[in-house]
Amino acid sequence: MKKAEIVKEVAEQTSIEKAVVGKILETFMLSVEEHLLNREHVALSGFGRFGLKKRAAKMGRNIPKNIPIKIASDVIPAFKPSKKFTRKVRKALDKN
Repeated sequence: MKKAEIVKEVAEQTSIEKAVVGKILETFMLSVEEHLLNREHVALSGFGRFGLKKRAAKMGRNIPKNIPIKIASDVIPAFKPSKKFTRKVRKALDKN
């Protein structure tokens, strides 16, 4: 599902104009981004938590040259679904 499809669906379900829903969604995404850049997490109760995750340094391989290369550690954005949300998805998928 793409952002435009989410905007359309929310607009239809709430009778709010698509332009307004789009602006709200864009503002939400910018807010999450801003808090992550400040090394803060964003928790949505019953849904999940956006945060930062540190990837450890590791050894990789340059395949064309067949030489090992060191891949530096890095910090990446991550999403951890809540237990409630995870149970709900598992239960729904088990029915299929």
